[in-house]
Amino acid sequence: MAQAISFAASHAEAPDGAMREISAAIGDEALAGAVVFCSHRYDRAALARAINLANDGVPVIGCTSSGELTRNGYDEGSLTFIGFPRRAFHFVTHCFDDLEAFDPIEAREAVRKLAAVAERDSRRLGVDVNHVALFLVDGLSHREELLTMTIQEALGDIPLIGGSSGDGLAFRETAVFHGGRFHGRAAVVAILSSARPMHVFKAQHYRPGAAKMVITGAIPQSRIVTEINAEPAAEEYLRLAGHAGEALGVSFFAAHPPMVRAGGEYHVRSIQSANPDGSLTFYCAIDEGIVLTVGEPVDRIAGMEALFGDIREKIGEIDRIIAFDCVLNRIDAEQRQVSREVSALYGANGVIGFNTYGEQYHALHVNQTFSGLAIGR
Repeated sequence: MAQAISFAASHAEAPDGAMREISAAIGDEALAGAVVFCSHRYDRAALARAINLANDGVPVIGCTSSGELTRNGYDEGSLTFIGFPRRAFHFVTHCFDDLEAFDPIEAREAVRKLAAVAERDSRRLGVDVNHVALFLVDGLSHREELLTMTIQEALGDIPLIGGSSGDGLAFRETAVFHGGRFHGRAAVVAILSSARPMHVFKAQHYRPGAAKMVITGAIPQSRIVTEINAEPAAEEYLRLAGHAGEALGVSFFAAHPPMVRAGGEYHVRSIQSANPDGSLTFYCAIDEGIVLTVGEPVDRIAGMEALFGDIREKIGEIDRIIAFDCVLNRIDAEQRQVSREVSALYGANGVIGFNTYGEQYHALHVNQTFSGLAIGR
């Protein structure tokens, strides 16, 4: 058990107190690297100092969240810490700290160099070493699609999994952590290597319904849809998805997610907000001509039990599942009064992570999924 993935969470209000509590729980196991997810309520400069003081010489990445996943399942207001023991893992990182100036050519070269370092330096772990790329990106950057495709292409056979940082549901400022400080408008990729089994996955709790919508007006660079079926976007979406007396809001968006067919599968394209001018802002790339279908819920509990069973068939006994769970999933679970059951399933299956503004799986930026990395013992 000395090589088990370390995990601890604290609800202490002061960053230094939260980090002291976590350090006491983690102990003195030498770490190859660590990941932190933090409530947006923490003062970031003070939290960075506390993280650095407690993890001298250990590479740490992380981000702000819209809720955390701890031993309690759904959690909030916490600082969570995941540590990878050096005897079983290798961890290298790279930060893209100016997404406005992101250059795909330079990025591909940087990621290929990172992968080469991971391959070379992880040989100490054994002959058959597995690699996975953990990816965290500013959830308000509107750059996830370009970054995800670019980085996965450069990674080759190394699968990418990750999430978009959040700030509760304020949509004002999110950040990622790398190099001892929090960065806005940035992204970080870390290659985690181990001889232990690792499996990335993506699951969603919706299926396509009968109602169809065609985007007939959009401002793609802002992820705004102005018209659906040649009608004001918010009004037409409500007419197709809702019922008399319902109002648009985050709970409605969570319960009635638009879906698009791509690559032979349906993917959710979640709505972030309804705007005063009758338009809709999405969490993901959107454009005119796209055909959307209003999603319908499936049995989430049964689906997740099947998912965890499938994961065990692939990797054996689970040590931890590092999960990226859309904040709209959490809201919808609360609305449908299944959040306790979901939290119990998360706790029973070693799920830790955070609630996101979007998820990345291989080369895709997706919404309203439960995605993650399962690591066996």
